[in-house]
Amino acid sequence: MHAYVYKSQRKADTYVYLAARDDFAALPEPLRDQLGPLHFVLDVALTPERKLAREDAATVRANLASRGFHLQVPPTLAKDPLTGDWGTDA
Repeated sequence: MHAYVYKSQRKADTYVYLAARDDFAALPEPLRDQLGPLHFVLDVALTPERKLAREDAATVRANLASRGFHLQVPPTLAKDPLTGDWGTDA
């Protein structure tokens, strides 16, 4: 399965995976409005062996098959262990 990845010009570190290139009609209108203009960044083959940096490839494939798109949002601060209190006074 191929995915076409677009970066939101309005929302930092937010990406949209589409099942068909430039098929923005697959996105709900409220989501399109929030994301603003989308800039093409990558054409990727999503094979079962494929590893993605921030997403599970199987989840992306499932969303593409069922919805025609997958939304990747930036990680929350709660998930980043480097943002927590390490108990130092520095």
